Amino acid sequence: MTKAKAKTKVKTHKGTKKRFRLSAKGKAMHRSSGTSHLAQALSSKRRRNLRGTTSVDTCMEKTIQAALAGNSY
Repeated sequence: MTKAKAKTKVKTHKGTKKRFRLSAKGKAMHRSSGTSHLAQALSSKRRRNLRGTTSVDTCMEKTIQAALAGNSY
């Protein structure tokens, strides 16, 4: 009798986990760039528009979902 080999688990890409999260509908969301420091050089309107999270282009969504290995974080 031979032992059945266990399937390997798909691991989460930790860099992707830190940068993206999936919304309830499955869209990949990320933080806008250029907001961590030196923001006083930007106009108030620009800073306001960079607040919050934005969705990723649809062409990258499948790649990000695969890298997150089914976890939304």
